[in-house]
Amino acid sequence: MAKYRIAIVSPFIDKRHGTERRVAEWTSRLGDDYEIHIYSQRVESLDLTRMHWHRIPRLPGPHLFNFLWWLAANHLWRWWDRRVRGLRHDLVFTPGTNCLDADVISIHIVFAEFCRQVQPELSLRDNPITFWPRLIHRRIYYGLVKFLERRLYTDPRICLILIAQKTAEDLKRFYGREEALPVVYMGIDHQTFNPNARIQLREEMRKHLGLSENLFTLLLIGNDWKKKGLAALVAALHALKDLPVGLLVAGQDDPSPYRETIRESGVEDRVRFLPPRGDIIRYYAAADAYVGPSLEDTFAQPPAEAMACGLPVITSATNGTAEIISDGVNGLIVRNPADAGELAERIRLLVQDAELCRRLGEQAARSAREYTWERNGAQIRAIFEEALQRKRLLAQPLSHSSETT
Repeated sequence: MAKYRIAIVSPFIDKRHGTERRVAEWTSRLGDDYEIHIYSQRVESLDLTRMHWHRIPRLPGPHLFNFLWWLAANHLWRWWDRRVRGLRHDLVFTPGTNCLDADVISIHIVFAEFCRQVQPELSLRDNPITFWPRLIHRRIYYGLVKFLERRLYTDPRICLILIAQKTAEDLKRFYGREEALPVVYMGIDHQTFNPNARIQLREEMRKHLGLSENLFTLLLIGNDWKKKGLAALVAALHALKDLPVGLLVAGQDDPSPYRETIRESGVEDRVRFLPPRGDIIRYYAAADAYVGPSLEDTFAQPPAEAMACGLPVITSATNGTAEIISDGVNGLIVRNPADAGELAERIRLLVQDAELCRRLGEQAARSAREYTWERNGAQIRAIFEEALQRKRLLAQPLSHSSETT
């Protein structure tokens, strides 16, 4: 029996970025069930002997220009394959607003809500004229994505996949999608992230970083440190100056905007900025707890990986990862991520209660075991099968009508 042919449409696929990591992991688990055709400008970390990559060139220059080219080109490539090569896809899947004819879309972020949050930062009046070209570029790009969202997310024929339930509220508020939508929480690589691996690496990594054994070390991983809540975390450290607490911050952001605040808070000797690394498990190994007071996050992966490693985790109610945490059972949740006092008290609990740390870490690792990429693969297959069946049912009346005329 011939396999259904699935088109995966994504500008790039790798395992170094959140959305693209999901696409890579999901796609790698679909090859046995479907004939996979990938339309992308760059593909990494996939066994391309089991699928077909239709490479689309990247247009050099500003991101907006390449995105406009990408929107046109992926349609052109698939049109050519359909009309000239006879490649008809039974289903088209894409993460976000990457094509106009998708049957299934996974949503990492509702851009309309993101734009609402960053609107003050896009004001030309409040920024130097030297920033205007960049701001204008962003405003045009953001406007285009919102236009695409409205066109795609309001279409009831398109199946939308959420990676956290919190996204449903944004879809309802901006685009009127009120029906229950499937939620596929991100999987975790448990071969890499597990308590044994963390414990085995702990002594070596703490020695490498020069961390004393009595220093209770917090960890924050990610980019866009403003959104990750670093300001509140620095303020919380200031409130905890009576305790031996340090902070490691890993990511690609520029730390210079925070250095003055850190100096004024008197915690210069407690905060260290570290570069990203492929074997990120070593940062988890060096830490005593993970703290991610995100101002907004659909589903931050580092807290989930930290849970899998058996670390106690503090995150915010505004982070979708909190949906897999029960406060006080397998982690701690701060209700207001901007409240440094609340955050400091949660950290203090961990520093002063070793038994609480142990219990939260053990429960976190136990809870995290159910979130696997294999489970994700099974969920995506079920969603694709339902979408294929619905598409066949919608096509039946049309086929019957054409036969009788």
